[in-house]
Amino acid sequence: MRIPLPDRAAPKVAGLAEFALRKGHRYAAIVIDAVSGKRIEVLPDHRKETVTAWLREHPGIEVVCRDGSGACAQATTAPDPEIVRVTDRWHLWHGLIEAVLEEVGAYSACWARIGPPIREGKRTRPPASDVGRSTTSSTPVSGCWNAPVDSTSL
Repeated sequence: MRIPLPDRAAPKVAGLAEFALRKGHRYAAIVIDAVSGKRIEVLPDHRKETVTAWLREHPGIEVVCRDGSGACAQATTAPDPEIVRVTDRWHLWHGLIEAVLEEVGAYSACWARIGPPIREGKRTRPPASDVGRSTTSSTPVSGCWNAPVDSTSL
C-alpha cells in the first residue's frame, strides 16, 4: 500500500475486489484492468464512499466486474448509472453451486424414498415396499412429485 503506483488511464473494463489486510479487522480494495490483469489502484478500504470517489475521479470506465456485495453495487452506480455491473467468475460459480445445493437439499427426502440408483447386476427385485405399487399421479405429495412407477420395471 505504501508503494506509489504509476498514473494509468482508467480502463474500459475494471475489476474491483476486496481483500483482507488483517482478517476480520481491516479490508482494502484493489482495482485492476480486467482485460490485461494489471493493477490500477489499491484503495485503503472497500467502503461505498471510497469506491464512489475513485470512480468519479476516473471517468471512462464502462464495465465493472465485481463481487456480489450491495455496497459495491451502489458504489458503481452512484458516479455513473451507465456503468454496467457484472459478477466476477468466482462469485458467479459460487452462487450457482449454492443454488444447486439448496435445490438438491429440498428434494433429498424424495430421493431417499426411492433409494439408490439401480446398477447393472444389482438389485434384481424391487424392495418389499415397492411390490405391487403402481402410481400414475403427477401431483405434488409432501413436496415430492410422484412420477409414474411400474413395479415390474424395477
